[in-house]
Amino acid sequence: MKVKERMAADVKTVEMDSSITEAFRLMKENNIRRLPVMDKGKLVGIVTLSDLNQAAPSSATSLSIHELNYLLAKTKIRDIVPKKQKLLSISPEAYIETAAKIMRENTVSGLPVVDDGNLVGIVTETDIFDAFIDILGVRRTHTRIDFYVKHRPGSLAEVTGLIAARDISIINTVVYYDEKKEKYKMILRIEDLDYEPVVEELKEKGYEIESVLIKDAND
Repeated sequence: MKVKERMAADVKTVEMDSSITEAFRLMKENNIRRLPVMDKGKLVGIVTLSDLNQAAPSSATSLSIHELNYLLAKTKIRDIVPKKQKLLSISPEAYIETAAKIMRENTVSGLPVVDDGNLVGIVTETDIFDAFIDILGVRRTHTRIDFYVKHRPGSLAEVTGLIAARDISIINTVVYYDEKKEKYKMILRIEDLDYEPVVEELKEKGYEIESVLIKDAND
């Protein structure tokens, strides 16, 4: 799954000379927490709701409403954009897991999507979560079987062949290295809720079953 399949293409932006009052308004009206910052048609940064809140006067201030509004209108985005901000972006052709990795490594919750120097979208942590939920197929009722697989070529083919021989549809499989156990673990999701025969055959083939769970789509 690529970023272009999950990004929001209707991106709200602010200019360097926009006021933080305008930025607050855009965020509130569109229920968003970040705004790409543009300067002469080019992406130069991003401001978040946290940036705006830090720049706004404290609620404990003695200033009048008129004075507060004046300060907010006078303060420009260029005044609050982090000066040493590393401008992160991603291509619409990049895979969704690449976006997740960049966000995690840089502790950010959203990335502007740039294609040939032009801002074409934005992808957020919510988009990433939704993508992985769909990839894992957890919106459907299914049986989840967690077990450890043999570290040898053909293990995955053996497991999928076993399931296919029983005419059972596989929703998805995930294999990763469990560092605590120092073994490879597979999470197998199948449509059939009558899982006992499958589990017994896996055991007979030497696979170590960790857990079995029927997942309801509404859970």
